[in-house]
Amino acid sequence: MRKFFLAIAAAAAVSGCATQVMQSYVGKSITEPILDYGPPTNTLDLPDGQRAFQWAMTQSGVIPLTSYNTATAYGSGGVVTASGTSTTYAPYSNSCVYTLIGKKSGQDWIVTGFRKPTTWCE
Repeated sequence: MRKFFLAIAAAAAVSGCATQVMQSYVGKSITEPILDYGPPTNTLDLPDGQRAFQWAMTQSGVIPLTSYNTATAYGSGGVVTASGTSTTYAPYSNSCVYTLIGKKSGQDWIVTGFRKPTTWCE
Protein backbone atom coordinates (compact mmCIF):
# COMPACT_ATOMS: atom_id res chain seq x y z
CA MET A 1 0.00 0.00 0.00
CA ARG A 2 2.88 2.35 0.69
CA LYS A 3 3.83 1.85 -2.98
CA PHE A 4 0.41 3.22 -4.03
CA PHE A 5 0.77 6.32 -1.85
CA LEU A 6 4.29 6.96 -3.11
CA ALA A 7 3.13 6.53 -6.70
CA ILE A 8 0.22 8.92 -6.12
CA ALA A 9 2.55 11.40 -4.39
CA ALA A 10 5.13 11.18 -7.18
CA ALA A 11 2.49 11.53 -9.87
CA ALA A 12 0.91 14.41 -7.97
CA ALA A 13 4.24 16.20 -7.78
CA VAL A 14 4.63 15.89 -11.53
CA SER A 15 1.05 16.43 -12.62
CA GLY A 16 -0.26 18.71 -9.90
CA CYS A 17 -2.48 16.63 -7.63
CA ALA A 18 -3.88 13.20 -6.80
CA THR A 19 -7.20 14.23 -8.36
CA GLN A 20 -5.56 14.37 -11.79
CA VAL A 21 -4.10 10.90 -11.30
CA MET A 22 -7.51 9.53 -10.32
CA GLN A 23 -9.17 11.36 -13.23
CA SER A 24 -6.84 9.52 -15.61
CA TYR A 25 -8.60 6.23 -14.77
CA VAL A 26 -12.11 7.42 -15.68
CA GLY A 27 -13.39 5.44 -18.66
CA LYS A 28 -10.88 2.62 -18.09
CA SER A 29 -11.20 -0.83 -16.58
CA ILE A 30 -10.71 -1.04 -12.81
CA THR A 31 -7.97 -3.49 -13.73
CA GLU A 32 -5.74 -0.52 -14.65
CA PRO A 33 -5.39 0.96 -11.13
CA ILE A 34 -5.29 -2.56 -9.65
CA LEU A 35 -2.34 -3.42 -11.88
CA ASP A 36 -0.67 -0.13 -10.95
CA TYR A 37 -1.28 -0.17 -7.19
CA GLY A 38 -2.45 -3.61 -6.13
CA PRO A 39 -5.87 -4.74 -4.99
CA PRO A 40 -8.11 -2.19 -3.26
CA THR A 41 -8.23 -2.18 0.53
CA ASN A 42 -12.02 -2.12 0.44
CA THR A 43 -14.93 -2.42 -2.00
CA LEU A 44 -18.47 -1.19 -1.38
CA ASP A 45 -21.57 -1.99 -3.41
CA LEU A 46 -23.55 1.24 -3.79
CA PRO A 47 -27.38 1.45 -3.87
CA ASP A 48 -27.39 2.55 -7.53
CA GLY A 49 -25.60 -0.63 -8.68
CA GLN A 50 -22.17 0.95 -8.87
CA ARG A 51 -19.21 -0.13 -6.77
CA ALA A 52 -16.67 1.94 -4.86
CA PHE A 53 -13.07 0.71 -4.87
CA GLN A 54 -10.95 2.17 -2.08
CA TRP A 55 -7.24 2.27 -1.39
CA ALA A 56 -6.25 3.36 2.13
CA MET A 57 -2.73 4.71 2.53
CA THR A 58 -0.78 5.84 5.52
CA GLN A 59 2.34 7.89 5.15
CA SER A 60 4.55 8.35 8.16
CA GLY A 61 7.99 9.60 8.96
CA VAL A 62 9.79 12.22 10.97
CA ILE A 63 10.22 15.96 10.59
CA PRO A 64 13.57 17.38 11.73
CA LEU A 65 13.28 20.33 14.11
CA THR A 66 16.48 22.34 14.51
CA SER A 67 17.05 24.68 17.45
CA TYR A 68 19.70 27.37 17.57
CA ASN A 69 21.12 27.94 21.07
CA THR A 70 23.43 30.58 22.47
CA ALA A 71 24.83 30.65 25.99
CA THR A 72 26.90 33.32 27.67
CA ALA A 73 29.03 32.63 30.75
CA TYR A 74 30.46 35.37 32.92
CA GLY A 75 33.45 34.63 35.11
CA SER A 76 36.65 36.03 36.52
CA GLY A 77 38.41 35.32 33.23
CA GLY A 78 35.93 37.34 31.23
CA VAL A 79 32.89 36.57 29.13
CA VAL A 80 32.53 33.46 27.01
CA THR A 81 29.77 32.98 24.47
CA ALA A 82 29.05 29.64 22.89
CA SER A 83 26.46 28.79 20.29
CA GLY A 84 25.36 25.68 18.53
CA THR A 85 22.44 23.80 17.06
CA SER A 86 20.57 20.73 18.10
CA THR A 87 18.14 18.68 16.09
CA THR A 88 15.22 16.64 17.35
CA TYR A 89 12.76 14.67 15.27
CA ALA A 90 8.97 14.85 15.49
CA PRO A 91 7.05 11.84 14.16
CA TYR A 92 4.05 12.33 11.86
CA SER A 93 1.44 10.10 10.27
CA ASN A 94 -1.14 10.89 7.59
CA SER A 95 -3.90 8.56 6.43
CA CYS A 96 -5.68 9.02 3.10
CA VAL A 97 -8.45 7.11 1.35
CA TYR A 98 -8.61 7.18 -2.44
CA THR A 99 -11.94 6.06 -3.95
CA LEU A 100 -12.72 5.18 -7.57
CA ILE A 101 -16.35 4.53 -8.56
CA GLY A 102 -17.08 1.81 -11.14
CA LYS A 103 -20.02 0.57 -13.18
CA LYS A 104 -20.40 -3.09 -14.17
CA SER A 105 -19.74 -3.81 -17.84
CA GLY A 106 -19.91 -7.52 -18.64
CA GLN A 107 -17.38 -9.24 -16.38
CA ASP A 108 -15.48 -6.00 -15.78
CA TRP A 109 -15.94 -2.74 -13.88
CA ILE A 110 -15.37 0.54 -15.72
CA VAL A 111 -14.30 3.57 -13.70
CA THR A 112 -17.00 6.24 -14.00
CA GLY A 113 -15.75 8.69 -11.39
CA PHE A 114 -13.97 9.19 -8.10
CA ARG A 115 -14.29 10.96 -4.77
CA LYS A 116 -11.92 13.86 -4.42
CA PRO A 117 -9.44 13.16 -1.60
CA THR A 118 -9.07 15.58 1.28
CA THR A 119 -6.83 18.59 0.72
CA TRP A 120 -4.06 17.05 2.84
CA CYS A 121 -4.04 14.01 0.51
CA GLU A 122 -3.81 16.01 -2.72
